[in-house]
Amino acid sequence: MSAALSGHEPSPPDAGAPTMPEIARARLDRPALTGAFERRASTHWFARRPEPVDDAEARFAELLAMPRTGKTVAYLHIPFCANHCLFCGFYRNSARGDFSARYTASLVADLALHADRPAIASGPVHAVYLGGGTPTALTARDLFTLIQAVRSHLPLAPDCEITVEGRIHGFDDEKVIACLDAGANRFSIGVQSFDTALRQRLGRKADRARAERFMADLVAHDRAAVVCDLIYGLPGQTLETWLDDVQTVADLGLDGVDLYALTRIPDSPLDKSIAKGALPPAADLGQQAERYAAGRALLDASGWRQLSQAHWARTPRERNLYNHLIKAQATGLAFGAGAGGGLAGHRYAVEADVDAYAAAIAQGTKPLSFLFRPMAGADWRGAIAATLETGRIAPARIARLAGPERGERLTTALAPLLDHWQAARLIAPAPGGYALTAAGWFWQTNLIAGLQQIMVGLDHRPDAAPSTQETRSHG
Repeated sequence: MSAALSGHEPSPPDAGAPTMPEIARARLDRPALTGAFERRASTHWFARRPEPVDDAEARFAELLAMPRTGKTVAYLHIPFCANHCLFCGFYRNSARGDFSARYTASLVADLALHADRPAIASGPVHAVYLGGGTPTALTARDLFTLIQAVRSHLPLAPDCEITVEGRIHGFDDEKVIACLDAGANRFSIGVQSFDTALRQRLGRKADRARAERFMADLVAHDRAAVVCDLIYGLPGQTLETWLDDVQTVADLGLDGVDLYALTRIPDSPLDKSIAKGALPPAADLGQQAERYAAGRALLDASGWRQLSQAHWARTPRERNLYNHLIKAQATGLAFGAGAGGGLAGHRYAVEADVDAYAAAIAQGTKPLSFLFRPMAGADWRGAIAATLETGRIAPARIARLAGPERGERLTTALAPLLDHWQAARLIAPAPGGYALTAAGWFWQTNLIAGLQQIMVGLDHRPDAAPSTQETRSHG
């Protein structure tokens, strides 16, 4: 039992403790919120180098013949955008010309291609996400056709969440109605900021008035959950403009909101613009932490519920189901050029080149760009990481998920780490274990990464806890 659970004050761990992953070692001499770590960690699930399957096509056919178990989501990728926004690292193809009908026809054919195979047909599918790119760059007719094809070819659960991701520009009321009439029940809109100057600087076309009016009209339909993304840490964004954005979301009556930290992608248009002085510097990590905490406090004071590190809900209509399930390592069915998914523990991705993808689908072949073997323990590690999405760490539950033998070793390995995080004021005792503090919420990815490092070490060395050196090698 850790010191925190036994009622004693935790003491800083020995700096040479072999069970302390370096990525999870907080700095006790700095403010917890702004200085606990040097950087925010990635929680990429390939904690070790993935192993490709030798004959991907044959193995994929075998996976398709295996009935699914557990929760399932489906992802449809629409890799087209009207323009390349400065902050975005996902731009692939220009939404110009007659791309919409041709690409929709390929997606519909992709959905139908293996619809009768056990891996697809053995339902239910609990959440569907149309992402991109910009799905709302498709025409109204093609949006309707695509969502109807999803409902025809996938065994959707009666309460399946069907999300259409989009942006304000080009998403007119005809398209909105087409999505709703076809069966979409959730919209996720990339607003990023309501401030006109910031929006224009990022490459967004609609000004504040247009953005507010669009979101209000979407809410007024009252036929789907309406959520939006906001980004903190943007160049030229002040704490005041950030809080004004969060307050605007609360005032508009949206069902949910995501608060995302700006990610500086190397060689992106944003990164280049900052480097040459065309844009002011982006917020540093400490400033990002302060803005996250301030936005979180405002939403909490307004009665919103925090569903995950970055997501809040105002109404019961918003579940954030797709994102929750995908982080918990649910089965993922992937459709469209560049889409990624997972079957029976195997990770796979579809060919990203639109023309090559369309040609293969027309020939009745699912074009894979990779298929990886299952990673040891991904299922229980996913379940454990998903518990942190709720803001809790429950050691007893973690031990049960890991299994009797592994669970005992995991409990021993976790004890000094949990004591250290409590000393760093990242977690605090709560019924059943611990709750994340405001600082712990901001640094949640580091906590997840630390747990992952320990768990990977348990699988890698079944008879001993992992050392700092070994866990670094898996990062």
